[in-house]
Amino acid sequence: MPFARLATATTPTCHLGLGLAAVGRPGYITLGRDRDLPADRSVDALRARTHELLDAAYAQGVRYLDAARSYGRSEEFLADWLAARPEVTDVVVGSKWGYTYTAGWSADAETHEVKDHTLATYERQRAETDALLGDRLDLYQIHSVTPDSPALTDKDLHARLAEAAAEGLTVGFSTSGPAQADAIRAALEVTVDGAPLFRTVQSTYNALETSAGPALAQAHDAGLTVIVKEGMANGRLADPHAPAALREVAEETGLGCDAVALALVLRQPWAGVVLSGAATAAQLSSNLHAAAVDLDEDQLARLATLAEEPPAYWDRRAQLPWH
Repeated sequence: MPFARLATATTPTCHLGLGLAAVGRPGYITLGRDRDLPADRSVDALRARTHELLDAAYAQGVRYLDAARSYGRSEEFLADWLAARPEVTDVVVGSKWGYTYTAGWSADAETHEVKDHTLATYERQRAETDALLGDRLDLYQIHSVTPDSPALTDKDLHARLAEAAAEGLTVGFSTSGPAQADAIRAALEVTVDGAPLFRTVQSTYNALETSAGPALAQAHDAGLTVIVKEGMANGRLADPHAPAALREVAEETGLGCDAVALALVLRQPWAGVVLSGAATAAQLSSNLHAAAVDLDEDQLARLATLAEEPPAYWDRRAQLPWH
C-alpha cells in the first residue's frame, strides 16, 4: 500500500497531510477565508497559491496530498505542481470522486457541487482524474458516503473498484453527516470475492465532532488507514472563532488554537493522517506545530467538554456561508 511510505518517513509532520479543498476553487465554507485569500481569485491566482502551499508543505515534511473532483481545479493544480517537480517521488496522492463541481468558478453560485455515487459517475470522473494525475494517483475515494449511499450496495460498482485495486490503486471512501459511524461500519462490511473492498476511510473528527471515533478505531483495527478531515471544524476552532477552553489550553502551550486542535486529533491511536486545510503558508506552518504539542490529562479533560451532539454540529456546518 502507498501509505507504507508514511510509516517509514522520518519527519515529525509525515502524518499531517495537506487538503486542497480551500484553494482549488474560489468559494468554500471555511470561516475567515475571505481574509486568507486575495480579492483576485482567478484560476492563475489560486494555482499560484496552491503551488505555494504545496512547496511549503513538502519542505516541512508533509507527504500526503488530498484533492477531489469537486474541489474546483485542485487536481489540475496538483498535477501541474507534480509535473514541474519530477524529483518529488515520495508523496502519496489521494483524490475523490462522487461529487461534480458545478459552480463555474464562482463563489456566488447557487449550487457548488452535485453528489452522484453511480457507476457512470465513477467511470466519467475516473477518466477525468486519470487525464490529470495519471499514475501519480495512489488513492481514489468515494466522496462523502452516508448510510443511504448506493455506493454501499452497488455490486457492479464494487466490481469495478476491485478491478482498480487489483491494478494497484488503493480504494477508499470518505464520510460526512451525523451518521458517519453507521456509514463507516456499513462500508467495513463491503466485500468482493470475500475480501474487504476499502483500504482507507476519511472522516470528520475534531474537538466539536467526536462521534465517529469508535467506528474509526474499528476501521483501524480492521486494517484501514484512517485519514481525518475537518480537524479545524471549517475554521470554528481557529482564532478568532475558537471556544474559550481551546484558547486557554493554547495559551498554556504557547502555540496556536489550530495546532492544539489538530494535536488533539493526531494523538488518537487510530489516526493515520490528519489533514491541514490551510489557505496560507503561515496557517500551514502553524498547523504543523501540532506535531510538537503535548497535552496533559487536565487539558484533555477541558477540551473534551467542547464536543457537540452530531445533529447540532452538522446543522451548524450546513449554515456556514460559501465565501
